[in-house]
Amino acid sequence: MNQPQNSRPKAFFRELVCVLVLATEALAGTAAPPNIILITLDTTRADRMGFLGSTRGLTPNLDGLARQSVVFTHAYAQAPLTTISHASILTGTYPEFHQVLDFAYSLAKDLPYAPAILRAHGYETAAFLGSAALDASVGAPGFDRGFDTYDAPFHSKDMWYDRRPDARRSGSQVVTQALGWLDQHPKGPFFLWVHLFDAHDPYDPPEPYRSRYASEPYDGGIAYSDSVVGTLLEHLKARGLYDKTMIAVMADHGESLGAHGEDRHGIFLYDETIHVPLVIKLPDQAAAGKRIENQVELLDVMPTFLQAAKIDVPAEVQGESLLEWIQVEDGIGVPGTWRDRPAYAQSDYPHIGYGWSALQSLRTGKYLYIQAPRRELYDESADPKAEHNLATEKKAVADTLGSRLEEFRRKTSSKRESRKAVEDPAAEEKLLALGYIAGNDFSRSGTAGHGADPKDNIKVVQYVTQAGHLIKAKRFDAALPMLQEAIATNPGIPTLYFELGDCYRALEQYDKAVPALRQAIRLAPNSMVARIELGLSLAKTQDFEAAVPEFEKVVAAMPQSQEWRLDLANAYGQTGRLPKAIQQYQKVLQINPDNFFASLLLGRTLLLSGNAAGAIPKLKKAAALRPKESSPHKLLADAYSQLGRKTAAERERAKTQRVEAGAQ
Repeated sequence: MNQPQNSRPKAFFRELVCVLVLATEALAGTAAPPNIILITLDTTRADRMGFLGSTRGLTPNLDGLARQSVVFTHAYAQAPLTTISHASILTGTYPEFHQVLDFAYSLAKDLPYAPAILRAHGYETAAFLGSAALDASVGAPGFDRGFDTYDAPFHSKDMWYDRRPDARRSGSQVVTQALGWLDQHPKGPFFLWVHLFDAHDPYDPPEPYRSRYASEPYDGGIAYSDSVVGTLLEHLKARGLYDKTMIAVMADHGESLGAHGEDRHGIFLYDETIHVPLVIKLPDQAAAGKRIENQVELLDVMPTFLQAAKIDVPAEVQGESLLEWIQVEDGIGVPGTWRDRPAYAQSDYPHIGYGWSALQSLRTGKYLYIQAPRRELYDESADPKAEHNLATEKKAVADTLGSRLEEFRRKTSSKRESRKAVEDPAAEEKLLALGYIAGNDFSRSGTAGHGADPKDNIKVVQYVTQAGHLIKAKRFDAALPMLQEAIATNPGIPTLYFELGDCYRALEQYDKAVPALRQAIRLAPNSMVARIELGLSLAKTQDFEAAVPEFEKVVAAMPQSQEWRLDLANAYGQTGRLPKAIQQYQKVLQINPDNFFASLLLGRTLLLSGNAAGAIPKLKKAAALRPKESSPHKLLADAYSQLGRKTAAERERAKTQRVEAGAQ
């Protein structure tokens, strides 16, 4: 079993010293630490890589890189979701240790973290990311630690009223930004992380890949990603950076594409989503063309980076430096426990997102073992697609591997608690835009084998995925029956009711949206996005009295919010509570003195409450903020009339006419 470094046998360290000498000699540029580039390909299957045997011809640039690199033919992710897998890549620890178990789970500050360690040792650090899933303000809080530049521009809340806000950007946009950074940081050493999201569902690559791969759009996304990687590599060569740079390319996870009934990823732990491509190019292309057939894990990448940079690997790191494999011949000198090390993965998303059982897996020897309510055992040498469950037939083997898995988790877990980020409705919307369940209140981690078996419920995930696509395409009528069918078979999943209510709101059927959203809140009282949708729906039905407590809860949870304070103030005003409305408008202006709507509506409310003199400066401010708006001038005219200032009132009426005439 793989154990933290501080528990290795002394013999291991003696052998490691010899290996380190070889590794150090093999790395070019020993006088200075190497530049390091990490390229992560989201949702990219190993079987699509030419260097791993694919004949589809999708990856000529990656194949060229692989010829100058070390290829790891049996590399495995630790989870089939982006944030969890990247947390393992960058901390060198297993999910049960780092406790990033889902989107919006905060990365603890005391975890060993490659960017922070490298920066502390003189590296300039930058990340350029293609998805909101890795935005530190959306899906990956804490991931920006240690980065001088963390480029993930998905956190703007201006996109809230878009029914599915943009939560991704193209690989060419990502690489363009990364190359711009390289132009400004030519000296090194640097650590650069580039994340490409183009293979991710809904599989919509740009031209010419869209047309070329019209029948296989997933392949088109991979081919496009490969071209973008090629652009990056060519620019590195043109800048004279390629030879002296260590480049690691890997997928965070794969894609099921219908295998075992799963269309996408996140639930199951079969090879389609856990077996991933991994290549590492050393400086000066040392060990080029070498292929490592033994099992390795993505958490091994972080200690590999540190060892290449001649930085001590923290004791908490649970991965093993892959330089131990790269710099020896045929495994000679590598401890036997390292050669036969199992590969572990887990999926908490079935539990956190749907309330089902979590899943855990162990790959060792020829077997894949999966801990589930109905446990699974596959002989991958004879059954590479994992179609024949041997758990009953080979009960003794399953029992042994089940015990090994439990012992492994006991040794590699930590007592730290996962820390979920503060609820953010805009973040929930962006995660929904990516097709992920968000905002549910199931416990943060689940025990494998307890709860409904995901194998029995995978159809629900298909409905959710398909409904999400239809909602994104604004085909709300078509999404409704899928959501209703999913609810009929799994009535306890809050997000299903939220999506149902969201569809009804889009169709302006607010009377139907209200009960659906109320049920979402009953199941997930902490979901602010559901409360917002309910408050807005109640306001549309003119039930402002019921809307008030919903907006009050939202504002209490997010006191810096401007838009929800405005909605609360409006609900107060509609129910005759003008002093409370005035108070909310004033608080918005404390947060943002230049908020046009707060200035305008505060002036209007003061006017309605009989305070015309107090309304005038607020309305003047609104007029100054938006000179082409006529409403501030109309209200100013009313205010001056109430005060008996006829000349000023006439002046504002004239301004109203000029502004409205100019707008025509």
